[in-house]
Amino acid sequence: MTLTRRALRIELMNLLYQYDLYKSENLVFIPNFEHEEVEGFYFQIIDELKSIDEIIESNLFDYSLNRLAYLDRAIIRLAVYEMVKTDTAKEVIIDEAVSLTKIYSNLDDEKQHKFTNRVLDNIANSLKG
Repeated sequence: MTLTRRALRIELMNLLYQYDLYKSENLVFIPNFEHEEVEGFYFQIIDELKSIDEIIESNLFDYSLNRLAYLDRAIIRLAVYEMVKTDTAKEVIIDEAVSLTKIYSNLDDEKQHKFTNRVLDNIANSLKG
């Protein structure tokens, strides 16, 4: 069975979330991949994490990357990786990230998906120029 792009993103989001949680406790994270297709993408993201975080930080105004919730940080990191390293249209990447945020991260106020959309739109515009 072929893995859908959505399923790939969800697994990567979960792995990046777990990676961050383990790292925050100074623990070693050994990823467990449900689908072998995810493994290569995961390690590419981890290899690029410093530059991904720099891109995010430079587009957060009056905010820092460490203030983001672990899950929101995972979603935004994944989206930035896709914007920089794939040919997928930035609008599609942003829509998917906002959709994941609505499903997994919006609490009761529905503000988080708007924040994610704004940050990723800023990043997409900065990458064009």
